Amino acid sequence: MTPRPAPTPGRKPVLVLQLRPETETADSEFEAILRYGRLSPDDVVRVRLDREPFPDVDVSSVSAIIVGGSPFEVSTPASDKGELQQRIEAGFQRLLDRVVAQDTPFLGACSGNGLLGSWCGATLSTRYGEPVGGADVTLTEAGRRDPLLEGLPDRFRVLLGHKEACDDVPPGAVLLAGSEACPVQMFRVKNNVYATQFHPEGDPEGFGVRIDVYRHHGYFPAERAEELRAAVEGEETPWAQEILRRFVARYVGQT
Repeated sequence: MTPRPAPTPGRKPVLVLQLRPETETADSEFEAILRYGRLSPDDVVRVRLDREPFPDVDVSSVSAIIVGGSPFEVSTPASDKGELQQRIEAGFQRLLDRVVAQDTPFLGACSGNGLLGSWCGATLSTRYGEPVGGADVTLTEAGRRDPLLEGLPDRFRVLLGHKEACDDVPPGAVLLAGSEACPVQMFRVKNNVYATQFHPEGDPEGFGVRIDVYRHHGYFPAERAEELRAAVEGEETPWAQEILRRFVARYVGQT
């Protein structure tokens, strides 16, 4: 894949890979990535993997890669995975071979976290699944020293909702943040490859869209949708969003 040139001279574009098959959730997620990453549409190359073939990415041609969430679970038995999920997972295996080998700036959220963790050799299961809503995560000592997290509160609020998670810290990774309910909330591979179980782009508006769309996907009882919408309306997660801003600022030069 050869992305179109970024508008700012000398700046490579950010590659945003999306896995959500639903246009409403995909568009909402993309808009949030732009908003909290302080990016313009011209700064990025957006690929919806549900609609387009998995790109053959030359990682040296992009400044960073951001991967969002999805309704798919890596831990689903292979025999139960549909063609789309199988194609996406195979594409990420090839991409992550290159990303990790070259230490390409990468930020995977939720499904991006599971895909990177699985690539590293971690076991994923439903053991540490969490309901849709707000949660507190706590930095590790390594997290306090990490460039994306330095100076953040030791404990801060995030938005999340996932049926699976890494059972343990992925082999070769550094744990940056965790919680009692889900010990692996953020990790780093090498110097520049990051993953979060929570959504750094998450906000009440975007989560409201996801609650409506995914109410029958098993994340929560469908009859609780309105209750959950009301609960997330009061959530504020500025430090989680700051992680996304810092990621872009560090690797793309935005401020």
